[in-house]
Amino acid sequence: MANADRVAVITGASSGIGAALAERLAGDGASVVLVARRGDLLAQVAARCGARALAIPADVTSREAVRDVVARAIARFGRIDVWVNNAGQGITRLPSQLTDDDIDEIMRVNVKSALYGMQEVLPHFKARGTGQIVNVSSMLGRTPFAVFRAAYNGAKHYLNALTANFRAEVQEQYPGIQVSLVSPGVVRTDFGLNARHGGPDSRTLPYTQSAEEVAAVIARVIETRAPDVYTRAGARDQVMAYYDKLGADP
Repeated sequence: MANADRVAVITGASSGIGAALAERLAGDGASVVLVARRGDLLAQVAARCGARALAIPADVTSREAVRDVVARAIARFGRIDVWVNNAGQGITRLPSQLTDDDIDEIMRVNVKSALYGMQEVLPHFKARGTGQIVNVSSMLGRTPFAVFRAAYNGAKHYLNALTANFRAEVQEQYPGIQVSLVSPGVVRTDFGLNARHGGPDSRTLPYTQSAEEVAAVIARVIETRAPDVYTRAGARDQVMAYYDKLGADP
């Protein structure tokens, strides 16, 4: 199936990677369901995507809200082909200073929101025997080298494991359902500025990508149904080198 024929739900679609992906897929002719809390910005993205876009202001940290998005997307377009869990938030706090609230909030935004999307769309995918979930993770979910992002690193590691286990469980009986993981590095968005407790502007950091570059990779993941993809050349080697330095076999 070409992206032009797909119906894709994208969370965190009001800005950054989510907005860029929505515009990319809509430009390819896909129908897109855009989900985020900021309704005004979401409406602007939907307007740029055209008539085949549906904007649903919602907080995806609520299971009930996610369930409603599934129902409204199917009511509008008749089906869902792809569900992209892109909503997330960073945090700027050293691990020794993390509070209960810090951990609870970062897990709620980065893990529970994705879990709700995966679980709530799954019955629809099972009924059709096909579908794809794309979870947007981070290089920090592979290599936790940014100490001030400790809780975010942990949440993305959790998401990576959850993605792999969800894929293994589902594909045992439904091989037509794919669960893909995408790991960007630093992206030139408001991510840093919007982090819990503030933080450096991502645009000022080295080795960055644009949201459009990452969106292009995700669009290819949807086309190819690849299970696990980095968004930058050399990223896999960077991960392997990180762990090679940590120690040797006994």
